[in-house]
Amino acid sequence: MSPKVCSSLMLGSYLLAFSGATAHTGCMLRLTFCDANTVNHYFCDILPLLQLSCTSTYVNELVVFIVASINVIVPSVTIFVSYGFILSSILYISSAEGRSKTFSTCSSHIIAVFLFFGSFAFMYLKPSSAGSMGKGKISSVFYTNVVPMMNPFIYSLRNKDVKLAVRKIVSRRVF
Repeated sequence: MSPKVCSSLMLGSYLLAFSGATAHTGCMLRLTFCDANTVNHYFCDILPLLQLSCTSTYVNELVVFIVASINVIVPSVTIFVSYGFILSSILYISSAEGRSKTFSTCSSHIIAVFLFFGSFAFMYLKPSSAGSMGKGKISSVFYTNVVPMMNPFIYSLRNKDVKLAVRKIVSRRVF
């Protein structure tokens, strides 16, 4: 990857994050909040904060849906396009072992990306009345804590020693 492409991706990430935060902050400024001041959630997230409002949150919920859609679609498309380039490069690898190692690396990354974006999408890309706050708490814990903790495990599954240890543990538990 060239330094220009790397810088462009970094700048795009910062612009996407800043524009989303600005949109949420601007929409929050127009809300009036009731007496309740306890956010019933794992962290002070936007959806639980909207539940404390006394005024209509329709516009805010629409902004949450739009920003979340952009935050899922843009990175996902970027990742899948880059994987298209990677896959086309893999086809030119002459050794089967080299292709296998490359696919192993790619599959680990795709699993991690799917877990993160899947739980993020589950949390934010649904109507406000579609799920309970409990499911939202579980989903937010999943994408903020569980997925990052699983990354080392997912990526280490390429290691033969780790594969052997996992097989031993699973075989002991099954039999």
